[in-house]
Amino acid sequence: MNPLPTIYKTMRFVGDGFIRSVNGMEDAMEMVEYIADTPINLSKPFDLNFIHTFGTVFKVVDNNAESANLCFGIESDGKRYFVKFAGAPKENIDLGTVEESVEWLKQAAWTYQALEHKNLIKFIKGEEIGGGYAAVFEWVDAECIGISYPAARQKFLNLPTQAKLQAFDDILNFHAHVAEREYVAIDFYSDQVMYSFENGQTTICDIDFYRESPYYGDKGLWGSANFVSPEECVPGSRVDEVTMVYTMGATAFSIFTDHSRDYEVWTLSRQAYDVAAKAVSNDRDMRQQSVQQFRREWKESRL
Repeated sequence: MNPLPTIYKTMRFVGDGFIRSVNGMEDAMEMVEYIADTPINLSKPFDLNFIHTFGTVFKVVDNNAESANLCFGIESDGKRYFVKFAGAPKENIDLGTVEESVEWLKQAAWTYQALEHKNLIKFIKGEEIGGGYAAVFEWVDAECIGISYPAARQKFLNLPTQAKLQAFDDILNFHAHVAEREYVAIDFYSDQVMYSFENGQTTICDIDFYRESPYYGDKGLWGSANFVSPEECVPGSRVDEVTMVYTMGATAFSIFTDHSRDYEVWTLSRQAYDVAAKAVSNDRDMRQQSVQQFRREWKESRL
């Protein structure tokens, strides 16, 4: 008869939290680390003590299973920062491997510097630490307005039309800047947008996968289905500024109809609807051929 499997429970303190395994088997120990009272599921033991070298953790910002990154709100010397770390063995990672996440974040550090803008979260520094890589940004007092944050999203959708028009203009202006720098938005959707209900400031908080244009994707679909163009669904297809026009049209529908593309629920003029509908044409040749053209037609539709 085979012996019963070993069952164990271990616990150790890590900074202001602790890591523990519960009901684990010999070859599959589940690790849960608590930081700022928030559980982080890990596939194997990993020391996150290094995070406290940045300051005091006041919030675990995102424990999203889609990403291999861990994100923290950090306070140091009276200032707040947003720290994104790649390198921890999170459980059930849907996007890439731990090793890939480190390389992606290193590349992203260059992208944030290349695309610096008033509506982009401000990158401060990046460094190799804790067996991985950390990117440090200024903290933004705002709320994500994507579908993953339903309360904040509904609050945003309930804003007066003029406030939403200004937010969309901020998103559009940033992406015109992206196009001018000869980059293209990859994996952009509403979860990447933060909005301050106090001062009306719009901030793009995640451009990790933006790439120099044109980009020939080898992985097929990246991002939310509500924002992804037909060409982005085909591995190896050209992704460029015309693709980004589609993204901006989809963004308009996400703000002024909550993703529906039916005119009956559109909340602006027919002229504005036609501009957005043109942008999300499945036929690339039928779209506006640049973000500047889309922006110009959008402004004219509101006169």
